[in-house]
Amino acid sequence: MRVLVTAASRHESTREIAAAIAEGLIGRGVDSIAVPTDEVKALDGFDAVVLGSAVYTGRWLGDARRFAEVHASALSMLPVWLFSSGPVGPADHPIPPGTPADVPVLMRLTQAIGHRTFPGRLDMRRLHFAERAAVRTIAAPDGDSRDWDAIDRFAGEIADRLVGVHLAA
Repeated sequence: MRVLVTAASRHESTREIAAAIAEGLIGRGVDSIAVPTDEVKALDGFDAVVLGSAVYTGRWLGDARRFAEVHASALSMLPVWLFSSGPVGPADHPIPPGTPADVPVLMRLTQAIGHRTFPGRLDMRRLHFAERAAVRTIAAPDGDSRDWDAIDRFAGEIADRLVGVHLAA
């Protein structure tokens, strides 16, 4: 069983989440690799896929949406999980996380088993001028809000499901 964990990321935070998911799978005996979506050419040799994206203004990045569209046929034949990275800030932050606008369509397109949203990381020093302006408008807090335990639990849920499917086959 080999799993591709792939994500689109603007400032590396989401790719770091993808790497943590891959490490969590490996730690549970599931061969996996984390690769950015723009570097994946084909899904040959993979038995499952975890696809993620950073979320900006309530939507996934174009690279992740294109990945799902280009590989839709192959993805619909594999076990697939989706994850979103964002919003930022603690759980009691006034901006509700919600589901990114694209996720329901992507769930249907890929026949994904599930979707999870994780808080992200916001480093104002890494943002472009327009991004800083948008972040100030919504009063998003600077800092790393990623919940590594929740990310690892997600990897565990995926591994449990894949190992169960593999044993039943």
